[in-house]
Amino acid sequence: MRFRSGNGECDGWIFRPAASDDRALLPIVVLAHGLAGFKSLRLDTYAERFAQRGYLALAFDYRHFGASTGEPRELVDLARQLEDWRSAVAFARTIDGADPEKVILWGTSFSGGHVMVTAADDDRVAAVIAQCPFSDGLAAARSMPRRTALRLMRVAVKDQVAAMLGRPPVRMAIVGAPGEVAVMTSPDSLVGFRAIYDAVGLPFEIPRIPARFMFQVPGYRPGRRAVDVKSPLLTSLCERDEVTPAKKTEELARRAPRGEIKRYDVGHFDIYFGDMFEAVVADQIEFIERHVPIGTSAGR
Repeated sequence: MRFRSGNGECDGWIFRPAASDDRALLPIVVLAHGLAGFKSLRLDTYAERFAQRGYLALAFDYRHFGASTGEPRELVDLARQLEDWRSAVAFARTIDGADPEKVILWGTSFSGGHVMVTAADDDRVAAVIAQCPFSDGLAAARSMPRRTALRLMRVAVKDQVAAMLGRPPVRMAIVGAPGEVAVMTSPDSLVGFRAIYDAVGLPFEIPRIPARFMFQVPGYRPGRRAVDVKSPLLTSLCERDEVTPAKKTEELARRAPRGEIKRYDVGHFDIYFGDMFEAVVADQIEFIERHVPIGTSAGR
């Protein structure tokens, strides 16, 4: 199914519990992936776990990614992705059987920052889960090797000029080995990104996005909005995260009025697999069952 967002449409999957009381409206979890990710990359695995516990779930692709509309492909644009989040939440509130007052946001990595911004601007959001979230673009930029950052910015300038002239995008790699020109070059980035593709049986090819994205990174500091999130906020923190600096993320997450932090002694990509995935998703389920329990809604 698809829903409108801005000048295009986002593609989504709806997950429903195997059995539910038709008289009851159910809480619904809205999920989107991280940088250059799409719902087929294990997002459905999380959504299925929530549905098994009796929740509705909506997993969607941003415009320009996956099965959603949008040209050029793989364009990462902050304003558009935040608009997609608002559109997804609005759509979720209209889904048959969903309780419009019990919408839960779930984001990972880059979208972990998006859910903080979305919830800060929407007092009706019932709860938020930010998994290994991108919280501070300036901190992330400063953690990048200076030579790599300068090389990326040169590519970004070329892409910006190409966009102004109506030419095809100049692209840069999302992941690479340390020292390569790519957005993520920590020792675990390339192997971690590949492992997600391998886990779902998709052929791996390094995603390459229009390089103009780099101009948006330093100024995007979504973790600062944690203080404005009125709903319960769970931050699933990877303590050995070299992609989204964990120290800065924890500092910002602590400012949330109703914030909770769960720490895991792993890197950024370890959280998606095996025993660690099981532990993390169990903690997330416990969080939403405690704060947004399933029950009969008034008027239905």
